[in-house]
Amino acid sequence: MDFRALFEPKSMAVIGVSLSNDRHPANVIYYKNHLRYPVKVFPVNPRGGVLQGERVFAHLSEIPEKVDLAVIAVRAEHVPGILSDCVQNGVAAAAVISGGFAESGRTDLQDRIVDIAREADFPFVGPNCLGIYSPAHVDTFFLPSERMVRPDPGNVALVSQSGGILVDQMIKFAEEGVGLSRAVSIGNKALVKELELLGYLDQDPETKVIAFYVEGFGKNEGRDFVLAASQCQKPVIVLKAGKSSGGGRAVSSHTASLAGDYETFSEVFSQYDGVVEAKNELEMVTFCESLSCYQRSIEGKIGIVTGSGGHGALAVDVCSAHGLSVPPLPEQAQNEIRKNLSSSVQTIASLGNPADLTGSAVDDDFVSATSYLSRIPEIDCIIMLLLPYLPGITSDLGARLSQVYYREGKPLVAYVPHVEKYRMLIEGFELNRIPVSPSIEGAVLLAEAMRRAKPC
Repeated sequence: MDFRALFEPKSMAVIGVSLSNDRHPANVIYYKNHLRYPVKVFPVNPRGGVLQGERVFAHLSEIPEKVDLAVIAVRAEHVPGILSDCVQNGVAAAAVISGGFAESGRTDLQDRIVDIAREADFPFVGPNCLGIYSPAHVDTFFLPSERMVRPDPGNVALVSQSGGILVDQMIKFAEEGVGLSRAVSIGNKALVKELELLGYLDQDPETKVIAFYVEGFGKNEGRDFVLAASQCQKPVIVLKAGKSSGGGRAVSSHTASLAGDYETFSEVFSQYDGVVEAKNELEMVTFCESLSCYQRSIEGKIGIVTGSGGHGALAVDVCSAHGLSVPPLPEQAQNEIRKNLSSSVQTIASLGNPADLTGSAVDDDFVSATSYLSRIPEIDCIIMLLLPYLPGITSDLGARLSQVYYREGKPLVAYVPHVEKYRMLIEGFELNRIPVSPSIEGAVLLAEAMRRAKPC
């Protein structure tokens, strides 16, 4: 199956638009794409007519040019006939937004549309989904534009069985500055499943990291997916729902998926390099942020630079909890760092790792200590714990430390409280693709992601 029409269609038919209800999902999809994306959009309703000055086509066969993507938002019982029309009229792919299939007990209806599509080698996502959001190309989500939060274009693809979780993750991506390449809501995943999308996204030049929210797999699906993910050229991150018995029941009622045994799922994932399990939403967003910036792996030997001993101690505890080491620096290394510090902190800094430069440190002290740690083999990733309220720190420090990374090549991640007052400091990192977290836990997870991912 060719998925290009799903992600980069040149033309699209929105089937099910209403002539009297502008809040109908099909209308929302039509309006948000018409004249706002490069895709040419055709509204379809069996009664024909006119919608805000545009002709509404009564049938796909009336559309005067080839349709790449059909977005189907009609009652479930009408979907098989419409899918057959798509095949007969040369449509290349479809997103079936409609619900009322296996998730509500109508497995027969879902089986019918799968049979139609398989016989014609016709790809569709859904049913019971939001469909596709492909920045600068198309948006089939039936969510009004003014209510959506869209991350900047980037290199992370998100695939989710839940449309709501997908949109929440997009909001978190926007908050954390993580760029998005593709977002796919697959709902019941009747035909196109995680495995097929993994294969496509592995070859997608816009995508460098692939993230999945998974509720469950069918028989043998999970095994095949993990094996394929372990062979993928790109990091694969998975957040699994249905960990508890209650969660498993919720999964079944939501998208008719079998949650399966979570402990087995997690154990299998841990056996394969490059497949990173996110235990929760924080880990999902943080791992995506880290691996979107650094497509590389580390052993997990952490150097910590801080202006607060308390922050350093907390960071060591979190590193230890995640299996990351914080090796003590030998006396010679400490002396090398100390001799390049400003005179006001030379005698009071504690440099055993964490390197606590104290609250009297200035920008040059952070740059000097970070430069030294970037050159020694005992450390393979540096966590910066920056307190912007220290009197000697300026808003230029993020950009200056980013240049240390570009010069030395050793991964650098940072903790900076995310408030508007410190925005310039944070942007100094983010604009140079250095990941920043608003929590110490998050900063450690940025490093942990690289330890658990294979090199790319």
